Amino acid sequence: MNELELKYGCNPNQKPSRIYMENGADLPIEVLNGKPGYINFMDAFNSWQLVREAAAATGQPAAASFKHVSPAGAAIGLPLSDIEKHIYFVEGMELSPIANAYARARGADRLCSYGDWIALSHECDEATARIIALEVSDGVIAPSYSDAALEILKSKRKGGYNVIKMDTEYVPAPVETRLIYGIGFEQGRNELPIDASCLENIVTDNKDLPDAAKDDLVLALITLKYTQSNSVCYVKNGQAIGIGAGQQSRIHCTRLAGNKADNWLLRQHPKVLELPFVEGIARPIRDNAIDVYISEEHDDVLRDGAWQEIFTVQPDVLTREEKAEWCASQSGVSIGSDAFFPFGDNIERARKSGVQYVAEPGGSIRDDNVIETANKYNMVMAFTGSRLFHH
Repeated sequence: MNELELKYGCNPNQKPSRIYMENGADLPIEVLNGKPGYINFMDAFNSWQLVREAAAATGQPAAASFKHVSPAGAAIGLPLSDIEKHIYFVEGMELSPIANAYARARGADRLCSYGDWIALSHECDEATARIIALEVSDGVIAPSYSDAALEILKSKRKGGYNVIKMDTEYVPAPVETRLIYGIGFEQGRNELPIDASCLENIVTDNKDLPDAAKDDLVLALITLKYTQSNSVCYVKNGQAIGIGAGQQSRIHCTRLAGNKADNWLLRQHPKVLELPFVEGIARPIRDNAIDVYISEEHDDVLRDGAWQEIFTVQPDVLTREEKAEWCASQSGVSIGSDAFFPFGDNIERARKSGVQYVAEPGGSIRDDNVIETANKYNMVMAFTGSRLFHH
């Protein structure tokens, strides 16, 4: 089959719609369940490339959680701590390496991952399928599925959950083409390999880059390769904890991603871990309540009595001072940028979220200022020499 007709394109008024192979070859996918749409396939193919490259570069299973053709989260399959199991809602569950990867990818930014598209670098096993079954999601792409996993996924969304099997032997053409406003565009595919060799040009005084930080920076760069530009990505312990995508200003990317990284850390605050939720509360409602609780709006919510539908008792306020102190404890974070940092203000903002390791292309007329700012905080910064714009 070299063509698959779709219900519609990005919006219901955009018809006809299809995916197809121009050269007459078969499509490199098999739809095992459901009826994926236009945006589903865009998410599927972008996210598949990310996890495939991340797994190859790190030697670990990888997973991604995509929304609107950018990752909300990406991670490799390192074991979860007890706190991470708690905040990702997988306590007491069997966790395989690929299940760990997806729990981490989904857990990075649970609000943005609501209704996500999932990509898995390795076979979707029963443990991973059981996590997916509990979450609001549109579909999944993976190279294969165990029988038990497929049975679980086929029962999701009243039998309509989208499940795609990807041909791992597929190699795309070296030249990409697309039409914009009826005008043809053509470019060579971005086949830039990203691995630890990209980090050899360390430009700061501190040149101590541990292997774990190299893996984090590699994951950040691969994530950025498939994130709508401009983009910045914070990573810690093999997990993207903050992604800023599609912003026109670099500093806004850094702030957005940094705020998400701070929220990820705040979800581990003792007051958040001990929130007295009512029994049986739905996961999305719990996610939204946690997000409001750690935001600046939580005073109004608690004061207005809205807490009574969510909590058994009114929780204590998490004060601005407590949040600042908790976020200041963060350390060991890596940050990647898809293009050069034009000013040192990006480094200043990154430092507030515990960044110690930086990877960016370099090439700004103010590189000296950026390096000086990184040196001020004893950071390690590598210039990769390669831009990673994705549009």
